[in-house]
Amino acid sequence: MNELAEVLLPIWQPWLWAGWAVFLRVSAGLAFLPVFGEQSIPVRVRLALAGAFTFIVTPAVAAQLALPPPGFPGLVQLTATETLAGLVLGFSVRAMVWALHVAGSIAAQATSLSQLVGGANVDPQPAIAQILLVAGLALAAATGLHVHIARALIMSYDTLPAGRFPFAGDVSSLAVARVAGMFSVAFTYAAPFVVASLIYNLALGVINRAMPQLMVAFVGAPAITAGGLALLALTAPLLLQLWLHALQLRLALPFQVLP
Repeated sequence: MNELAEVLLPIWQPWLWAGWAVFLRVSAGLAFLPVFGEQSIPVRVRLALAGAFTFIVTPAVAAQLALPPPGFPGLVQLTATETLAGLVLGFSVRAMVWALHVAGSIAAQATSLSQLVGGANVDPQPAIAQILLVAGLALAAATGLHVHIARALIMSYDTLPAGRFPFAGDVSSLAVARVAGMFSVAFTYAAPFVVASLIYNLALGVINRAMPQLMVAFVGAPAITAGGLALLALTAPLLLQLWLHALQLRLALPFQVLP
Protein backbone atom coordinates (compact mmCIF):
# COMPACT_ATOMS: atom_id res chain seq x y z
CA MET A 1 0.00 0.00 0.00
CA ASN A 2 2.81 2.37 0.86
CA GLU A 3 4.59 1.51 -2.36
CA LEU A 4 1.44 2.30 -4.36
CA ALA A 5 1.09 5.63 -2.57
CA GLU A 6 4.71 6.49 -3.33
CA VAL A 7 4.08 5.80 -7.01
CA LEU A 8 0.77 7.69 -7.26
CA LEU A 9 1.64 10.69 -5.11
CA PRO A 10 4.06 12.33 -7.61
CA ILE A 11 1.45 11.86 -10.32
CA TRP A 12 -1.53 13.25 -8.41
CA GLN A 13 0.23 15.95 -6.39
CA PRO A 14 0.27 18.57 -9.21
CA TRP A 15 -3.41 17.95 -9.91
CA LEU A 16 -4.36 18.14 -6.23
CA TRP A 17 -2.37 21.37 -5.82
CA ALA A 18 -3.98 22.90 -8.90
CA GLY A 19 -7.42 21.71 -7.81
CA TRP A 20 -6.97 23.29 -4.39
CA ALA A 21 -5.95 26.60 -6.00
CA VAL A 22 -9.00 26.55 -8.27
CA PHE A 23 -11.28 25.57 -5.37
CA LEU A 24 -10.16 28.61 -3.40
CA ARG A 25 -11.12 30.96 -6.25
CA VAL A 26 -14.37 29.16 -7.04
CA SER A 27 -15.59 28.98 -3.44
CA ALA A 28 -14.81 32.67 -2.86
CA GLY A 29 -16.58 33.62 -6.10
CA LEU A 30 -19.67 31.59 -5.21
CA ALA A 31 -20.09 33.72 -2.10
CA PHE A 32 -21.28 36.53 -4.43
CA LEU A 33 -22.25 34.92 -7.73
CA PRO A 34 -26.01 34.95 -8.47
CA VAL A 35 -28.27 31.91 -7.94
CA PHE A 36 -25.49 29.62 -6.70
CA GLY A 37 -24.40 32.01 -3.96
CA GLU A 38 -27.79 32.98 -2.56
CA GLN A 39 -28.12 32.94 1.22
CA SER A 40 -31.21 30.74 0.97
CA ILE A 41 -29.10 27.87 -0.42
CA PRO A 42 -27.73 25.60 2.35
CA VAL A 43 -24.01 25.77 3.01
CA ARG A 44 -23.52 22.09 2.16
CA VAL A 45 -25.17 22.58 -1.22
CA ARG A 46 -22.96 25.57 -1.96
CA LEU A 47 -19.91 23.54 -0.96
CA ALA A 48 -20.97 20.78 -3.34
CA LEU A 49 -21.49 23.35 -6.11
CA ALA A 50 -18.01 24.74 -5.48
CA GLY A 51 -16.58 21.25 -5.82
CA ALA A 52 -18.51 20.67 -9.05
CA PHE A 53 -17.25 23.92 -10.59
CA THR A 54 -13.74 23.02 -9.45
CA PHE A 55 -13.89 19.74 -11.37
CA ILE A 56 -15.05 21.68 -14.44
CA VAL A 57 -12.54 24.55 -14.28
CA THR A 58 -9.38 22.71 -13.19
CA PRO A 59 -8.76 20.69 -16.40
CA ALA A 60 -9.30 23.82 -18.50
CA VAL A 61 -6.75 25.98 -16.64
CA ALA A 62 -4.27 23.47 -15.19
CA ALA A 63 -1.84 23.86 -18.08
CA GLN A 64 -1.57 27.64 -17.68
CA LEU A 65 -1.32 27.78 -13.89
CA ALA A 66 2.05 29.00 -12.60
CA LEU A 67 1.63 27.99 -8.96
CA PRO A 68 4.11 28.34 -6.12
CA PRO A 69 5.64 25.06 -4.92
CA PRO A 70 3.57 23.03 -2.45
CA GLY A 71 4.21 23.90 1.15
CA PHE A 72 3.09 26.27 3.87
CA PRO A 73 4.35 29.49 2.19
CA GLY A 74 2.70 28.48 -1.09
CA LEU A 75 -0.52 27.61 0.75
CA VAL A 76 -0.66 31.02 2.42
CA GLN A 77 0.05 32.79 -0.87
CA LEU A 78 -2.61 30.85 -2.76
CA THR A 79 -5.18 31.31 -0.01
CA ALA A 80 -4.73 35.09 -0.09
CA THR A 81 -4.46 35.63 -3.85
CA GLU A 82 -7.10 33.16 -5.02
CA THR A 83 -9.64 34.16 -2.39
CA LEU A 84 -9.21 37.82 -3.36
CA ALA A 85 -9.51 36.99 -7.06
CA GLY A 86 -12.72 35.04 -6.45
CA LEU A 87 -14.22 37.84 -4.37
CA VAL A 88 -13.39 40.43 -7.04
CA LEU A 89 -15.02 38.27 -9.72
CA GLY A 90 -18.09 37.59 -7.58
CA PHE A 91 -18.52 41.24 -6.62
CA SER A 92 -18.28 42.36 -10.24
CA VAL A 93 -21.11 40.02 -11.25
CA ARG A 94 -23.15 40.48 -8.09
CA ALA A 95 -23.46 44.20 -8.80
CA MET A 96 -25.93 43.32 -11.57
CA VAL A 97 -28.16 41.52 -9.06
CA TRP A 98 -27.98 44.48 -6.70
CA ALA A 99 -28.95 46.74 -9.61
CA LEU A 100 -32.16 44.75 -10.09
CA HIS A 101 -32.92 44.97 -6.36
CA VAL A 102 -32.26 48.72 -6.23
CA ALA A 103 -34.44 49.23 -9.31
CA GLY A 104 -37.30 47.38 -7.64
CA SER A 105 -36.85 49.42 -4.46
CA ILE A 106 -36.98 52.70 -6.39
CA ALA A 107 -40.07 51.54 -8.28
CA ALA A 108 -41.75 50.45 -5.04
CA GLN A 109 -41.05 53.76 -3.34
CA ALA A 110 -42.38 55.66 -6.35
CA THR A 111 -45.64 53.69 -6.44
CA SER A 112 -46.32 53.46 -2.67
CA LEU A 113 -45.72 49.69 -2.60
CA SER A 114 -42.56 49.68 -0.53
CA GLN A 115 -44.09 48.03 2.53
CA LEU A 116 -46.31 45.39 0.90
CA VAL A 117 -45.33 41.96 2.38
CA GLY A 118 -41.97 43.54 3.11
CA GLY A 119 -41.52 41.68 6.39
CA ALA A 120 -42.01 38.20 4.98
CA ASN A 121 -38.27 37.74 4.39
CA VAL A 122 -35.29 37.59 6.71
CA ASP A 123 -34.19 40.92 5.24
CA PRO A 124 -37.33 43.00 4.57
CA GLN A 125 -37.58 43.95 0.91
CA PRO A 126 -40.16 45.85 -1.13
CA ALA A 127 -42.52 43.60 -3.02
CA ILE A 128 -41.54 44.83 -6.49
CA ALA A 129 -37.85 44.34 -5.70
CA GLN A 130 -38.47 40.79 -4.50
CA ILE A 131 -40.59 39.95 -7.56
CA LEU A 132 -37.98 41.29 -9.98
CA LEU A 133 -35.14 39.61 -8.10
CA VAL A 134 -36.72 36.16 -8.00
CA ALA A 135 -37.89 36.42 -11.61
CA GLY A 136 -34.48 37.59 -12.79
CA LEU A 137 -32.59 34.82 -10.98
CA ALA A 138 -35.03 32.19 -12.24
CA LEU A 139 -34.66 33.48 -15.80
CA ALA A 140 -30.87 33.47 -15.52
CA ALA A 141 -30.83 29.93 -14.14
CA ALA A 142 -33.11 28.72 -16.94
CA THR A 143 -30.90 30.17 -19.68
CA GLY A 144 -27.65 28.39 -18.84
CA LEU A 145 -26.20 30.52 -16.05
CA HIS A 146 -23.92 27.67 -14.94
CA VAL A 147 -22.24 27.63 -18.36
CA HIS A 148 -21.61 31.39 -18.27
CA ILE A 149 -20.22 31.18 -14.73
CA ALA A 150 -17.87 28.32 -15.62
CA ARG A 151 -16.62 30.29 -18.62
CA ALA A 152 -16.13 33.42 -16.51
CA LEU A 153 -14.13 31.45 -13.95
CA ILE A 154 -11.90 29.98 -16.67
CA MET A 155 -11.37 33.36 -18.35
CA SER A 156 -10.62 35.04 -15.01
CA TYR A 157 -7.16 33.46 -15.04
CA ASP A 158 -6.25 35.55 -18.09
CA THR A 159 -6.85 38.79 -16.16
CA LEU A 160 -5.97 37.60 -12.63
CA PRO A 161 -3.24 34.94 -12.88
CA ALA A 162 -3.06 32.43 -10.07
CA GLY A 163 -0.74 33.28 -7.21
CA ARG A 164 -0.54 37.01 -7.99
CA PHE A 165 -2.14 39.87 -6.14
CA PRO A 166 -4.12 42.28 -8.34
CA PHE A 167 -3.11 45.93 -8.29
CA ALA A 168 -4.97 47.86 -5.61
CA GLY A 169 -5.65 50.71 -8.03
CA ASP A 170 -7.24 48.39 -10.55
CA VAL A 171 -9.45 46.77 -7.90
CA SER A 172 -10.59 50.15 -6.53
CA SER A 173 -11.33 51.45 -10.03
CA LEU A 174 -13.35 48.35 -10.77
CA ALA A 175 -15.28 48.63 -7.50
CA VAL A 176 -16.13 52.31 -8.07
CA ALA A 177 -17.20 51.61 -11.65
CA ARG A 178 -19.40 48.71 -10.58
CA VAL A 179 -21.14 50.69 -7.82
CA ALA A 180 -21.70 53.70 -10.10
CA GLY A 181 -22.94 51.44 -12.88
CA MET A 182 -25.24 49.63 -10.47
CA PHE A 183 -27.11 52.81 -9.53
CA SER A 184 -27.13 54.03 -13.13
CA VAL A 185 -28.67 50.79 -14.40
CA ALA A 186 -31.09 50.64 -11.48
CA PHE A 187 -32.44 54.14 -12.10
CA THR A 188 -32.73 53.44 -15.82
CA TYR A 189 -34.83 50.33 -15.14
CA ALA A 190 -37.01 52.18 -12.61
CA ALA A 191 -37.44 55.30 -14.78
CA PRO A 192 -40.97 54.40 -16.01
CA PHE A 193 -42.17 54.14 -12.41
CA VAL A 194 -40.50 57.41 -11.42
CA VAL A 195 -42.02 59.23 -14.42
CA ALA A 196 -45.45 57.77 -13.67
CA SER A 197 -45.14 58.83 -10.03
CA LEU A 198 -44.16 62.37 -11.09
CA ILE A 199 -47.17 62.66 -13.41
CA TYR A 200 -49.44 61.24 -10.70
CA ASN A 201 -48.27 63.71 -8.06
CA LEU A 202 -48.57 66.66 -10.46
CA ALA A 203 -52.11 65.62 -11.36
CA LEU A 204 -52.93 65.16 -7.68
CA GLY A 205 -51.67 68.66 -6.92
CA VAL A 206 -53.77 70.19 -9.70
CA ILE A 207 -56.89 68.36 -8.50
CA ASN A 208 -56.24 69.44 -4.93
CA ARG A 209 -55.92 73.05 -6.01
CA ALA A 210 -59.12 72.84 -8.06
CA MET A 211 -61.17 71.06 -5.38
CA PRO A 212 -59.66 71.67 -1.93
CA GLN A 213 -62.62 69.97 -0.24
CA LEU A 214 -61.90 66.64 -1.99
CA MET A 215 -59.76 64.15 -0.06
CA VAL A 216 -57.44 63.48 -2.96
CA ALA A 217 -55.16 61.20 -0.94
CA PHE A 218 -57.97 58.67 -0.45
CA VAL A 219 -58.82 58.80 -4.14
CA GLY A 220 -55.26 58.80 -5.43
CA ALA A 221 -53.72 56.07 -3.25
CA PRO A 222 -55.62 53.18 -4.89
CA ALA A 223 -54.95 54.71 -8.31
CA ILE A 224 -51.16 54.83 -7.90
CA THR A 225 -51.12 51.31 -6.45
CA ALA A 226 -53.16 49.88 -9.32
CA GLY A 227 -51.14 51.88 -11.83
CA GLY A 228 -47.87 50.62 -10.34
CA LEU A 229 -48.96 46.99 -10.58
CA ALA A 230 -50.17 47.48 -14.14
CA LEU A 231 -46.94 49.20 -15.10
CA LEU A 232 -44.96 46.36 -13.52
CA ALA A 233 -46.88 43.81 -15.59
CA LEU A 234 -46.16 45.79 -18.77
CA THR A 235 -42.50 46.61 -18.20
CA ALA A 236 -41.22 43.54 -16.33
CA PRO A 237 -40.79 41.28 -19.41
CA LEU A 238 -38.72 43.88 -21.27
CA LEU A 239 -36.85 44.92 -18.15
CA LEU A 240 -35.88 41.34 -17.31
CA GLN A 241 -34.80 40.67 -20.88
CA LEU A 242 -32.51 43.71 -20.82
CA TRP A 243 -31.15 42.70 -17.42
CA LEU A 244 -30.43 39.14 -18.55
CA HIS A 245 -28.49 40.43 -21.56
CA ALA A 246 -26.51 42.78 -19.29
CA LEU A 247 -25.79 39.93 -16.85
CA GLN A 248 -24.50 37.68 -19.62
CA LEU A 249 -22.34 40.53 -20.92
CA ARG A 250 -20.97 41.07 -17.43
CA LEU A 251 -20.12 37.37 -17.12
CA ALA A 252 -18.38 37.51 -20.51
CA LEU A 253 -16.35 40.61 -19.49
CA PRO A 254 -16.31 40.57 -15.69
CA PHE A 255 -13.25 42.78 -15.22
CA GLN A 256 -13.83 45.33 -17.96
CA VAL A 257 -14.50 48.75 -16.45
CA LEU A 258 -17.80 49.56 -18.09
CA PRO A 259 -21.03 50.81 -16.48
